[in-house]
Amino acid sequence: MPAYLLGWRCICKRQSSSRFLAASSAPTSLYAVYQARWGLTPITVTIVFGIYALAVLAALLTLGSLSDYVGRRPVLLSAIVIQAAGLVVLSQANGLPELVAGRILQGLATGAAAGAVGAGMLDLDRARGTFANAIAPATGTATGALLSSLFVEYLPAPTRLVYLVLLAMVVVQGVGVAFMAETVVRRSGALASLRPHFDLPPPTRRPLLVVGPVLFAAWALGGFVGSLGPSLVRMVSGSDSLVMGGLALFVLAGAGALSVLVLHSAPPATVARVGTVGLMVGVSITLVSTATTSLIGLFLGMMVAGVGFASGFQGAIRSVLPLAPPEHRAGVLSVIYLISYLALSLPAIVAGAVVVRTGSLELTAVGYGIAVILLATLAFAGLAGRSGDPVRPPCTGFHQNRPLRAG
Repeated sequence: MPAYLLGWRCICKRQSSSRFLAASSAPTSLYAVYQARWGLTPITVTIVFGIYALAVLAALLTLGSLSDYVGRRPVLLSAIVIQAAGLVVLSQANGLPELVAGRILQGLATGAAAGAVGAGMLDLDRARGTFANAIAPATGTATGALLSSLFVEYLPAPTRLVYLVLLAMVVVQGVGVAFMAETVVRRSGALASLRPHFDLPPPTRRPLLVVGPVLFAAWALGGFVGSLGPSLVRMVSGSDSLVMGGLALFVLAGAGALSVLVLHSAPPATVARVGTVGLMVGVSITLVSTATTSLIGLFLGMMVAGVGFASGFQGAIRSVLPLAPPEHRAGVLSVIYLISYLALSLPAIVAGAVVVRTGSLELTAVGYGIAVILLATLAFAGLAGRSGDPVRPPCTGFHQNRPLRAG
């Protein structure tokens, strides 16, 4: 297959992943609107955030490996339909029940699509696919957060219009997926794959154990910024601007996306170590800036922490995913996302409960930040205790072009 065509197909699949995450991060900037209109408490907001993540986990546990058996395209098309339904529900939401229902649908769609999209990119090209898997969460999250905050601040019908625009994008995405060539040959075992399980072939187990702590620390930070970050920015800035709140997640994810581009050719273990250092330094700056009410310092801390978030995730992806055989790719990627979304949801729910109990967002941010720093320190110690890279992926250069056949 010509190199330019392979690159284009990888980009298309990466955009599919990014759009799923953009649609799923869009409600972040709307939580303040929902709180004002419906009288939601901080714990309610974090529970809604956690319900989404738990729906992702449920889909990852049951549907994560399905595309290894029935093909990437059927799973992606089904996920797109579910995502579209979730956006319709959210666009018509008039209260908490509809918000919860829409987030559950979005979570199921994201969980079902995560393994299929990521594995499909690897099917087309191992090097570009690994890179695209690492950058998609950051670019999707940044786009969704900024888009929704701008829509809410400056355009009419803030709780409807952004979802309708995203719905149109998802429909276009569905048309593109419908015309994509399948990369997997169907095989038996689809029904058995729906039983909750962890698909980790032996070559991937030890590497995942090594990078697991940094993966957890990175996504725990993402959960806090995604659920309570906008409130923290408004507290420090003294501004009620929803754009200001959305910028927290945008800066975190945007800086992360840039770091993936800069570090794409570095060894995976080096990238993971950069991630741990970025988390420790970035969260420390954020905590100091919160205490001194420095908005510039807060965003600087978010930026450094974003480098840590994306580098930690990139290091984990590049250390583990290239070692998975073609018939296990979606399953292995789903396990990586399973760990990530556990870290995204559970600590954020606890943080919301602490805010309600103590009445202090600042105190909660300090406790949460210290926990992330300790996790990152543990991860750094584990990585530093190993000589060289935890694994040696077969293909580490972004510009290499080796199409692989799946199935």
